[in-house]
Amino acid sequence: MEIKKSNIPNNTVTRKLSDLDAPTGNIYKSIAVISRRANQISAEVKQELTRKLADFSSTTDSLEETFENREQIEISRYYERLPKPTIVATEEFLDGEVYFRDGQPNQE
Repeated sequence: MEIKKSNIPNNTVTRKLSDLDAPTGNIYKSIAVISRRANQISAEVKQELTRKLADFSSTTDSLEETFENREQIEISRYYERLPKPTIVATEEFLDGEVYFRDGQPNQE
């Protein structure tokens, strides 16, 4: 996924509302587009993390044999340090990387 390669900040950034509503003409439509993209990113990251952690799952679960797997902890920490999906989606939206359609028919 391109989140790892990008230069997206981990902290929140104050944005101008005029920058957010410029592509759609409406702030609420822009927020809806960003939230849908954030849900897609979140699902992709969760699927990738689950796939990587599945390698460490054991078929026999025992409370006595619970131990910490160093590699599993490192993978989890790496994904915790990634920027949040909403920040990534906002950056993509402002950079024009998100494709969206207006569901309203043309009124000419």
